[in-house]
Amino acid sequence: MRRRLLAVLMVLMGAAALLLCIPLADAYARGRTEHLLLQRRSEAVRFADLADRMRTAADRAELSAEIGRYAQLYGAGVVVVDTAGATVARAGTGPAAQAAAAAATGTGTPTGTGTGSGISPNAASEAADARRRALTGRSTDRLPTLRPWGPRTVVLAEPVGRDERVSGAVLMAVPTDAARRDVTVRWSLIAAGAVAAFAAAALVAAGIARWLMRPVLDLDRTVERLTAGRLQARAVSDTGPPELRRLRQHFNTMAQAMADSIGRQRDFVADASHQLRNPLATLVLQLENVEPHLVPGPGLAEHTRALEEAERLEELLDGLLALARVESGTAELTDQDVTRAVRDRVTAWAPVFRAAGLELAAAGLPQDLRARALPDAAGRILDALLDNAVKFVPRGGHVEVHAVRGTDGSVVVRVADDGPGVPEEQRGLLLRRFARAPEHQNVRGSGLGLAIADEIARISGGRLDVGGNVPHGLVVELRLRS
Repeated sequence: MRRRLLAVLMVLMGAAALLLCIPLADAYARGRTEHLLLQRRSEAVRFADLADRMRTAADRAELSAEIGRYAQLYGAGVVVVDTAGATVARAGTGPAAQAAAAAATGTGTPTGTGTGSGISPNAASEAADARRRALTGRSTDRLPTLRPWGPRTVVLAEPVGRDERVSGAVLMAVPTDAARRDVTVRWSLIAAGAVAAFAAAALVAAGIARWLMRPVLDLDRTVERLTAGRLQARAVSDTGPPELRRLRQHFNTMAQAMADSIGRQRDFVADASHQLRNPLATLVLQLENVEPHLVPGPGLAEHTRALEEAERLEELLDGLLALARVESGTAELTDQDVTRAVRDRVTAWAPVFRAAGLELAAAGLPQDLRARALPDAAGRILDALLDNAVKFVPRGGHVEVHAVRGTDGSVVVRVADDGPGVPEEQRGLLLRRFARAPEHQNVRGSGLGLAIADEIARISGGRLDVGGNVPHGLVVELRLRS
């Protein structure tokens, strides 16, 4: 989210920089064009005044000398024409002079020059229009806007004489190199300023995004810890906008209320289980003491069933107490050797499996598979899985345990059997408390073993998955983070 927020801010700042820089650059280009027009138009007015006062050969010579010096100094082309379009005086060489001559002819391109006049077709059309306007008594009042890429030459015209006394026009083709260089320098400065401003704004935006997102990320980490079962986790970030600080306070208040409520429920289950165990143990002991005094018959059979139900109830209370202890546990996650835990539990359960007529094997155990979990989590979960296999896999069956490192870096412990398995639609019930398939209702146990194992895996930051084996049987996978 922080990256998305930063991207939005960067786009907005980039758009703002462009909206500010483009008009500023265009305004400078227009201003520099207007400055060039005013500079050169004053010279054109002076030349038009000389042409208007031209009466003798000496006057013509003076006009030619003036425009010659001007053309040599500025590299421009100057042409003075009469109302019929005939050239009265001309000065300058190179592209500027060709452009002035092209404008003087009114065609845009002088004979034999091709495109070498240095003036574009559009500019040539504007030059011809300026010539026609000048011959009707109107001066050039605007030029094409100068930009770094052009135009290289602009043409302006000034009428000789005024109103009905117009006797010709002065046409000036002015190179724009210096003006375009000024525009380029100023545009470069504007661009550099925009980049610097954008960089500074980006740093400010990064700080703002960090300031805004720090309490959000803190809340996210706290929710993750709460989900993992650490009910004492609280959001600690005290930065950010006032609204997020208030949200943190309300969140911590809610988390505390939730922890208190769950704690009371777990305490009740643990206390109830513990308090019931003593009278139940006494009841079992009394039933066992009574058994020698009963004679064979219906009474003895009923006594046996009552004793079995009492023992089953005792197992149920033990399971509830174990589950309450797991759920209320506050132990920190520790680094543990999963490979060693698997080998130890397989060795410990091997005699039980042999007595039940089952084969237990461990395969594919890499050295030093380590994971972070609750203390002895791998061993406790394996005890529940192997106990479940002993109960439900028929004699002659095979159970295999192996551990590998997953593609995501986690540690995977897999317990697979070739028993009858569980229908796919019932597998989701196996990890629920007291869940039993209809055909297994009479199997000894409380129905809490896999639920306790799943809770240990969840609090350890892992998970327990149940699937089918091929061609038949059940597979339970434990995943722990390394």
